[in-house]
Amino acid sequence: MPLFSGADLTAIGLTLRLAATTMVLLLVLGTPLAWWLAHTPSRWRGAVAALVALPLVLPPTVIGFYLLITLGPQGPGGQLTQWLGLGTLPFTFWGLVAGSLIYSLPFAVQPLQHAFEAMGARPLEAAATLGAGPLDRFFTVALPLAWPGFVTAAILSFAHTVGEFGVVLMLGGNIPGVTRVVSVQIYDHVEALEYAQAHGLAAAMVVFSFVVLLGLNLTRRRAAPVTP
Repeated sequence: MPLFSGADLTAIGLTLRLAATTMVLLLVLGTPLAWWLAHTPSRWRGAVAALVALPLVLPPTVIGFYLLITLGPQGPGGQLTQWLGLGTLPFTFWGLVAGSLIYSLPFAVQPLQHAFEAMGARPLEAAATLGAGPLDRFFTVALPLAWPGFVTAAILSFAHTVGEFGVVLMLGGNIPGVTRVVSVQIYDHVEALEYAQAHGLAAAMVVFSFVVLLGLNLTRRRAAPVTP
C-alpha cells in the first residue's frame, strides 16, 4: 500500500503551491512595509507594527471569520472583487492566498524589518556621499546587506503557510483539489478514523518542520558576524 493516496498527493501539491505563492507575494509586498517600519519617524509606526503582529496573537479562526465576512458577497472586499469581474474569493485558491498573506504577514515583515534596522544608517550614508540615489542605495546596498533577513522571511512565511489550518478551513472550506490542503486532509483522515493515513501525513509535517528549523538555524549561524 503506498504511503500517500492520490488525495494526499493532491493536498500536498496544493499546499506547496499555496506556500510558494504566499512566500513570493509576501516578500514583494512586505519589503517596502518592513523598510518603512525600520526607518520612519512617524507616530503611526507603533500602530502599524501592532497591526502587522496581530496574527501572532489572534486565533486563526478569528482571522478566517473576519476575512470570510470581508471578502464575501456583501463585504467591501467581495464587492470590490465582483466589481472588478473577479467574483468572490472565499472557497477558492486565491481566497486561501489572501488569507495566507494576512496570517503569515508578521513572519515575513518582522525578519525584514530587523535586518534593515541591524544594517544601520552608515552604509546608506556612505553610498549617498558617492552620489547614489535612494533607489540605487536600496537595491545595491540595503538588499545585499539584508539578505539573511530575506532568507529568514522566505523560510518562515513558506513554512508557516504550510502549517495553516484554522484560516484555510474558515475561508476555503474543504474542497478537494481546490482548498483541501495538508492540514485539512489530516483532519479528514482523523474524522474518518483513518489513523494510518493521518500518521503518514502528520509525520511528514514533523520532518518538514524540523528540516525548516534546522535550515533556519544554520542560515543564522552563517550570517552571524565572526568575533575574534
